[in-house]
Amino acid sequence: MTGEPVNLYSDTQTRPTTAMRRAMLDAPVGDEQRLLDPTTLELEGRVADLLGQEAGLFLPSGTMCNVIAFRLHVRPGGDEVLLAANAHPVSYEAGAPAALAQAMTRQIDAPSGIFGPAELEAAVRPGGDRYGPRSRLVSVENTTADGGGRVWPLDTVRGVLEVAARHGLRTHLDGARLMNAVVATGVSAADYARGFDTAWIDFTKGLGAPLGAVLAGSRELIDEAWRHKQMLGGAMRQSGMPAAACIYALDHHVARLAEDHEHAQLLADGLAKLPGVEIDPATVDTNIVIFGIEDAPAVARRLCDAGVQVTPLGPRRLRAVTHLDVDRREIYRALAAFREVLRA
Repeated sequence: MTGEPVNLYSDTQTRPTTAMRRAMLDAPVGDEQRLLDPTTLELEGRVADLLGQEAGLFLPSGTMCNVIAFRLHVRPGGDEVLLAANAHPVSYEAGAPAALAQAMTRQIDAPSGIFGPAELEAAVRPGGDRYGPRSRLVSVENTTADGGGRVWPLDTVRGVLEVAARHGLRTHLDGARLMNAVVATGVSAADYARGFDTAWIDFTKGLGAPLGAVLAGSRELIDEAWRHKQMLGGAMRQSGMPAAACIYALDHHVARLAEDHEHAQLLADGLAKLPGVEIDPATVDTNIVIFGIEDAPAVARRLCDAGVQVTPLGPRRLRAVTHLDVDRREIYRALAAFREVLRA
């Protein structure tokens, strides 16, 4: 296969467009730590409004959004976060919930990454037990990364929030790919975030910025989040340049997420026709395609040699993610490579 590799490794692989780079160069900047960077302040305000929250805080990464949010909600004395067993903080944040937020995790078995009110109810520990961890925070990841980019139904979100409220639990929305859910369903980001104590969106995935995420919540919580941002080394100076990339993404890269969803569906439909591939295309909601295959690491290596980059998730699953830098023609190239590798 000739040409540049088809990079389906992750939507984190996107590169800033020429227009985004120009917006970064032209951004007014100042000292972020003194609240004097106008572009950063604009971004924080826009995301707070988008999520229906009082205030926002620009952070280098979504992982930092999660760990700071957990620190805001978790108290000393053995508090735990209830979340899906395959959620991002469990598998991809280097143990940060425990190491940095002092949080236990109560992991709910939910292969799609989506758990319902009944599952949450069963996982909440009864109060007054000094022997076990204390249930404190519920974290919802929308869309679900290792669950295959699935979108939480709004009714399910509401039901989970009701259970959390009944037990006096804090709530956090891990919205790394929330805008994919918005585009896929037509439900607004504010509707998805309503009722959560903290919520955030990422700009480095399908939205195509080189770095950055914004955590949103009440003004009181965001004031406290600033302290943790400083403590963790996330405070910046002239952050307006990367913030300008995020603003550009909000203005120009949200609606086009629909193209990524179409490409993911095209890929899933093509994979379903190949021998040895286990996939139900109807379960592909957004831009993440996860499918079963024998000896996934070996297949991933052969695909890489054929010019297609995917991610093995254990011995029998592969993940492919569509994004800004993958067009329809490259999906067909990827499918051709799959056919050749599986035939071999």
